[in-house]
Amino acid sequence: MRLRSSVFFSIAAALCLPTLPASAQDATNTAPTDLDAVRVVGRAQTLYRSDDAAVGTRTDTPLSQVPQSVQVLPRELIDDQAAHDVTDLYRSISGISFFSYAGVTLRGFRQENVLYDGLRGDPYAGFSVPQLFNIERVEVLKGPAGALYGGGEPGGVINYVTRKPQGQARRRIEVSTGNADYVSGSFEATGAVTPGARYRLGLHADGDAGVRWNADSESRIGDASVAFDVGQTGELTLQLTDITQNLGGNRLRGVPVNDAGTFLTDRRWNHNEATDFLDMDARIALAQYRASPSADWDVDLSARWFENIEHQIYHEPMGLIDRDRDGTAEWMTRQLRNQIRDNEGLTVAGNAVWRFATGAVEHKLLFGADWYRLDADFTAQTANSADLARGAGPVPGIDLFAPVYGRSGWFDYGLDRLPWRTTRTRGLRFGGYVQDEITLTPRWRVLAGLRWDGFEDEDRVTGGAVDGQDLSWRLGSTYTLAEGINAYANVASGFLPQATANQDPAAGGPFDAERSRQWEAGLKTELAGGRMTLGTALYRIERSNIVQATGDVVDGVNQLAPLGLVRSEGLELDLLADVTEHWVLSLAYAWNDARVVDAGSNGIVNASGDRFANAPRNKLGLWSRHDLPALSSALGFGLDYTGERVSLDGQRVKPYTVFDLSWQTHWRSWKFQANVKNVFDRVYAASGFLTRNGHFPGEPRRLYLQAAYTF
Repeated sequence: MRLRSSVFFSIAAALCLPTLPASAQDATNTAPTDLDAVRVVGRAQTLYRSDDAAVGTRTDTPLSQVPQSVQVLPRELIDDQAAHDVTDLYRSISGISFFSYAGVTLRGFRQENVLYDGLRGDPYAGFSVPQLFNIERVEVLKGPAGALYGGGEPGGVINYVTRKPQGQARRRIEVSTGNADYVSGSFEATGAVTPGARYRLGLHADGDAGVRWNADSESRIGDASVAFDVGQTGELTLQLTDITQNLGGNRLRGVPVNDAGTFLTDRRWNHNEATDFLDMDARIALAQYRASPSADWDVDLSARWFENIEHQIYHEPMGLIDRDRDGTAEWMTRQLRNQIRDNEGLTVAGNAVWRFATGAVEHKLLFGADWYRLDADFTAQTANSADLARGAGPVPGIDLFAPVYGRSGWFDYGLDRLPWRTTRTRGLRFGGYVQDEITLTPRWRVLAGLRWDGFEDEDRVTGGAVDGQDLSWRLGSTYTLAEGINAYANVASGFLPQATANQDPAAGGPFDAERSRQWEAGLKTELAGGRMTLGTALYRIERSNIVQATGDVVDGVNQLAPLGLVRSEGLELDLLADVTEHWVLSLAYAWNDARVVDAGSNGIVNASGDRFANAPRNKLGLWSRHDLPALSSALGFGLDYTGERVSLDGQRVKPYTVFDLSWQTHWRSWKFQANVKNVFDRVYAASGFLTRNGHFPGEPRRLYLQAAYTF
C-alpha cells in the first residue's frame, strides 16, 4: 500500500515535534498531569452519558429539558467500539440504519445532510464516509430541524463536534493493526502554549487491503487548532483540517441478489478493476468566537470554509445477462464512468442568547442568523460497451462467479476522445431565527421557535435560476412529573427546496418546497439516583408536496407536479444504565412504519410500492461494558439487529444480527485493546440498492489490535 510507510512516518514526525517549554505548561497547570486520564472503572455518568448538546436548542439547555429527542455519542463510546467511521456507530442511534456510503435512513427517511460544529458544509460530500479521528462526539437531533437549521430532510440532522484545544497538557500515540492488512497510526497533543492560549495537533494515517476484491483504502487526516482567551469570558478558536482518502477499486456498488435477498455470488465480488479508484481531498478552516459579556448574555460568531475535490473512475454495473444460455445469468455488463466533483462551501453564522425574567416567568431568548454558499461543479465522461448482448466492445463485462480482472482498465477506453458533460451550480441558503425557552414554573417549560429562510439556486451553465422562501417553526413543552421524570411533547415543521433540475418552467415549475411536520411525545427519565436514564419517544412525521412525473408530455417535455404524501410513525427507546458499579449498558431500540399514503402516478423517490427502501420496522442496538478492576481491564459486548427491509427495486433485504466483542486493559500509561467485529462472520446485506447494483454486503469478521501511550 502506498500509505503503509506514511502511517509510521506520521508518528515519527509527530514525535520529533518540539515540546513546549516547562514554564509555559507550569503557568496554567499547577496540578500534576494525570497520565491515566482514561479510567477503566467508571459509571455511566463518566463514560457514555452526556446531558450537553447544543444541537437541540443552540443554547446550554440540558438534554433532559429539551422537548425533542436528541442522542449524543461521546468519545468514550467511540473509542470502546473502535469506531473508525460513522457507520460503526449506527447500532447506538435509535431509528437510524445504513442506506449507502455516508447516507442513512433516519426515522424512515433517507437523509445525507450533516453539520459540523453546528454549521453546514460536509467535507466528505460525495461518496466518502466521515472519519472519526478528530471528532469529539456525534449529536443527533430527531425529526424536522427547520426551526433551527433551515431546509433539510424530515428524519433529523447529524452534528459532528470536532476536537478542540484543552488547557491540560496531554499527548497520545496510538498504533493499530488488524486482518486484511489493516494498519494505522496517530499522534495527538494538546495543552497550553502561554497563559491564555492553547493548542491541539492531530495526525492520523491508515491503510487497509479491504474486504472486497480489488478494493483497498488509504487515508490521512491532519488537524491543528489554537484557542485564545479574549477578555474575561471570550474564546477565539482557529482550526485547520486536511483530509485525504484514496480508495482503490472504487466506487463500490453492491453484490447482485435474487428477489429473496440471497447473494448470487461471493460477498467479496467487485465489479471494479484494481485500476479503478476514488480519490478525495478536502480542506476545512474554522473560526469560532464565543463569549459571555454578562451573566445574562451569551454570544457566538462562526465562519467555516471547506473545499472538497473528488475524482473517481470506476466500472458501473449495468445488468446481468445469460451469455451461455443455460438459464442462469452470470455475466455483468459494465459502463466506465470518469467523474470529477469540485465543491466549495462557506458558512457564516451568529447567535445571541439573552436571559431575562418577566415577573416570575424566566426566558432564555435565542436569536441569530446564518448564510451558506455552496459552489458545486461536476464534469463526467461515460464509455459504454459496443454490444451489451455479448458483453463485448470497448468496456468488457465481468463474470459473476469466476471474474477475471486485469484484461483492461480505464486507460484502454480512449477517454481522450470522449466528450465531457458539465454541470455547475451555486446554491445559497440564508435565514434568521428566534427562539424562546420559557420557564413558567419550576416544573413547566415551554419552547417556541420560528425561522425564516431564503434560498437561491443558480445553474451557472445555462444561466437558469430559481429562488424562494419559507417559514419553519417548532413548539414544545417539558413538564417535570416527579424528580428525574420529564414528559415532553412537540410539533415541528420543516421544508426541503426542490431540486434545481425539477424547476424547469417547461415541465410545470417552479415548485414550492417540500413540506414536513412532526408530532412527537415522550419521557426523559432518570431512575435509581441517576444510575439509569431512559428516553422514550412516539412520533408521526408527514411529508408532502413531493414533485413527481405526471405521465403527461407537453411539447416533448415530461410534465411534473407536486403530488404525494408519505407518513412515518414510530417508537424509540434509549436506555443507558449502570447495572452495577462496574457494568454499563447502552441500548437503542426503534420501531418504525414508513408508508407512502399517496403515491401520485409514478411512485415516490426512495420508495418501492408503499414502503421506503432500507427502512426496517425493527432495529435494536446494544453495547455493554463490564469493568474488571482486579485486572485493570474491561470487557465489551455489542449486538446489532436490523429487521427486514426492501431495496429501491423492491427486492428483499434480509434481517440480520451481528455480535462484537472488545477487551481493553491498562498498564501504567499504556492502553491495550482488542476488538472483534462480526464475531461469527455472518454473511448479510447492510442495505439494498438497485437490482443491477445489488445489495451492499456487511463487513465480515474483522480483528483490530491497538496499543496507545499517553504522556
